[in-house]
Amino acid sequence: MAPGEKIKAKIKKNLPVRGPQAPTIKDLMRWYCLNTNTHGCRRIVVSRGRLRRLIWIGITLTAVALIIWQCALLVCSFYTVSVSIKVHFQKLDFPAVTICNINPYKYSAVRDLLADLDKETRGALKSLFGFSEVKSRKRREAESWSSAWEGIQPKFLNVVPLLIFNEEEKGKARDFFTGRKRKVSGKIIHKASNIMHVHESKEVVGFQLCSNDTSNCATYTFSSGINAIQEWYKLHYMNIMAQVPLEKKINMSYSAEELLVTCFFDGMSCSARNFTLFHHPMYGNCYTFNNRDNESILSTSMGGSEYGLQVILYINEEEYNPFLVSSTGAKVLIHHQDEYPFIEDVGTEIETAMSTSIGMHLTESFKLSEPYSQCTEDGSDVPVRNIYDAAYSLQICLYSCFQTKMVEKCGCAQYSQPLPPAASYCNYQQHPNWMYCYYQLYQAFVQEELNCQSVCRETCSFKEWTLTTSLAQWPSEVSEKWLLPVLNWDQSQQINKKFNKTDLAKLLIFYKDLNQRSIMESPANSIEMLLSNFGGQLGLWMSCSVVCVIEIIEVFFIDSFSIIARHQWQKAKEWWARKQAPSCPEAPHRQQGQDNPALDIDDDLPTFTSALRLPPAPGAQVPGTPPPRYNTLRLERAFPNQLADTQVTDEP
Repeated sequence: MAPGEKIKAKIKKNLPVRGPQAPTIKDLMRWYCLNTNTHGCRRIVVSRGRLRRLIWIGITLTAVALIIWQCALLVCSFYTVSVSIKVHFQKLDFPAVTICNINPYKYSAVRDLLADLDKETRGALKSLFGFSEVKSRKRREAESWSSAWEGIQPKFLNVVPLLIFNEEEKGKARDFFTGRKRKVSGKIIHKASNIMHVHESKEVVGFQLCSNDTSNCATYTFSSGINAIQEWYKLHYMNIMAQVPLEKKINMSYSAEELLVTCFFDGMSCSARNFTLFHHPMYGNCYTFNNRDNESILSTSMGGSEYGLQVILYINEEEYNPFLVSSTGAKVLIHHQDEYPFIEDVGTEIETAMSTSIGMHLTESFKLSEPYSQCTEDGSDVPVRNIYDAAYSLQICLYSCFQTKMVEKCGCAQYSQPLPPAASYCNYQQHPNWMYCYYQLYQAFVQEELNCQSVCRETCSFKEWTLTTSLAQWPSEVSEKWLLPVLNWDQSQQINKKFNKTDLAKLLIFYKDLNQRSIMESPANSIEMLLSNFGGQLGLWMSCSVVCVIEIIEVFFIDSFSIIARHQWQKAKEWWARKQAPSCPEAPHRQQGQDNPALDIDDDLPTFTSALRLPPAPGAQVPGTPPPRYNTLRLERAFPNQLADTQVTDEP
């Protein structure tokens, strides 16, 4: 560098250059601390003493950490909801009411189809408990369906016999009917029960299901003889009824005129024409009041039992299947018009010879969708096809997923309508593997191994009715004497039988009041509130504002990166200049006077005094000023005609 450039660089270095033009990051940070409005940063620079500076550094870093922590909490809690409950009084739409007899089909109609199965069941009871039915009850309307059957009559195939398992004999079981022992392989699934045990011994009852090639088997054991026989009976019952066409099964079940004796709604008379048929595989013919197929949805303008639905049901206990159902009554489900009636899961049972009053409170819920929750609006964003003719719900999604898996893995798709996992229309003749496959899939479904629970989501808006049930004896002993004859006279055209109080059940469904409760979710935060909270945290901990935040972004990001980029660019330019320089041998460098290290005391130009202090160069004579010759300092006679007074006398 030339001497002039060195002087210019030294002067520039001593000038108070700060801010974005600072040459280093350290100078930039010092300039920021002296000029910012955040008090803690300024105290770091102006405080005297190392201890004070360390204290202020700790306080400032703690405040910054608290700000970051509080702001992170605000961001994480941004997608929270606030719940508001509103109660309004208005005229309410009456829900849909589905009513089913617990006994699906009249026993007189299906007795011939189930004759072999009933015979095997009686034999199992005799072998297990040592007794059979004392006397077969007299059945009315015992019309023989076997004579009127067209085509191949459904048959009972005892491919899944009942077995007795002894804990002392591993891998072996004894057949109920033949008494022979057989080997049992595969996993054993034990279903315990605390209702009734067969014996106080180590024997349990169950059955074994195997695949077509009998290579894979699963054994189901029950500690209760009741559960074992009913589960085994139901398994073969579904197999037999799956071979019966739907039209015949509808005729075997109860008609609306048989089930409904009287009907009143909102103080006005109604009839079987106000009910819509719905056939269920496990409950037979069910009937829905105020269904969506009606011209208009019925509503009620008053609360109380007098302004709801009142029906008297004919249960007809004599037509009950003794092995399929063990209780008497009907099942009722209150649901929305667009919902599928899963009556086997959430239905309410009503008793005979009783008046069952069900009071309702309507609650409507509205939830926020993503990102506040995982609910869905209509199920269109759920990767499960809705195979039910009803609006989407969580239960519909779960059962649709199960049925889809069953069709894929079991090859069973012979149902005319979607069914819940409790029943299937598959039969053993067409799908020999369906029993084993069905139970394996259902076990996996219960244990959440089919991935259905993780895929399905609940709806964002739904209606539910909170029910309050009360019972009263009906009819009373006093009114029984005149009430039953009147009912017999009213129904003499439909039912040729005298009513018994154990065959009747009264049902009342009504709104307790017309107060509709709405539960609504709303966002608890907004962008404005979030920014306001950010400003409050900044002002609390560091007394700065949004402008200070902008300054921090400018200094710590823009200016700092600018300085770093400028230094890197300078290095790149120097590297490129060295790379572009001509590659020639350099001459040996000879030190000159101005290149002597002794002259690097300061950046001033060399003077005469400094030149005298230069050491001699090694191997060469340093050029310098020769010593003065004093004899040359004498004055010569420059002028020949010099004046006398200016003449110099000769020295002696």
